[in-house]
Amino acid sequence: MKSKSIALVCIAIFACANVAFSQKISGSKKQEIIRSKNDLKYSSPKWRKENYIVNRDSAFANPYYAIQKLQGGNRRFVEGRSIYPRQDAALIKKLAEGQSPFALIVGCSDSRVSAEILFDQGFGDLFVTRTAGQVMTDASYGTIEYADLMLKTKLIVVLGHTNCGAVKAAVEHPDNLPGHISQLIHSIKRAADTAAVMKGNVLDNAIRLNVINQVEELRNLDPVLKKNYNDGKILIIGAVYDLQNGKVSYLDETLKNLPKSTYSQRKIAGL
Repeated sequence: MKSKSIALVCIAIFACANVAFSQKISGSKKQEIIRSKNDLKYSSPKWRKENYIVNRDSAFANPYYAIQKLQGGNRRFVEGRSIYPRQDAALIKKLAEGQSPFALIVGCSDSRVSAEILFDQGFGDLFVTRTAGQVMTDASYGTIEYADLMLKTKLIVVLGHTNCGAVKAAVEHPDNLPGHISQLIHSIKRAADTAAVMKGNVLDNAIRLNVINQVEELRNLDPVLKKNYNDGKILIIGAVYDLQNGKVSYLDETLKNLPKSTYSQRKIAGL
């Protein structure tokens, strides 16, 4: 009787192990099927055009294509058709070996302005540095230069946003700001003072001017960025994200009179 009980227990254990193994194989097979279906979908010219897809390698090699890739991703986001790319386990494991982001975003720390989400990009796509009001210091400069020199990222976007609290503080000039906040606000003061004598909404104008000033700040930053920008090796532009509708608008003032370069500016995203 005892031998029979032991045999039954062994059979039960074996059966459970077999079921667990089968479920594991089934789960792996399911993931493989999903990846295959996605590969077919992503390679479809019709689907790529409808979703404003720009090849990632092309975006990394050409900053004008990188702009189109960001524009396409943001348009998907605004239309409620985000595809959430490059978030699978295999890619995450591969990225442990290194990164090659196709764009650098100099953004605000505001919790409502997450670059990867609003541009509908994935792991390893964007190199992001964030401070309140996009205010930059030596650490920020070094971070941006690192992306240019070491990661070979060719597009830099200074991204402001509507209703920015840091810019609003610079416009309103509050007294007795605690800690280092006064230094932060002082960095935005030039934009706020100029906006105060302009027509239109003071805060909106100050937000735009702050981005424009920061773009010029980077374009004239010696010794790395200024030379590479003037040589046409990199692009530095500005944009503003609208908190209400999710749209990123690129500032014309930062898109005019760009240095000559060998990069193609052909439209490839179907926008």
